[in-house]
Amino acid sequence: MAEEAVSSSGQRVRPSFFRGFTMADVAFVVTTVAVFALVAFIAKGVAKL
Repeated sequence: MAEEAVSSSGQRVRPSFFRGFTMADVAFVVTTVAVFALVAFIAKGVAKL
């Protein structure tokens, strides 16, 4: 019961929990993409040497 994400009326039961979880996911994805972009940039620079 307490684990339900959506009530019968379609409204979120615990919006603060889901908002925090979503922001954590967004931060993780952005950080991962940034790290891969940085690694690719460094690899391209090393390849020119």
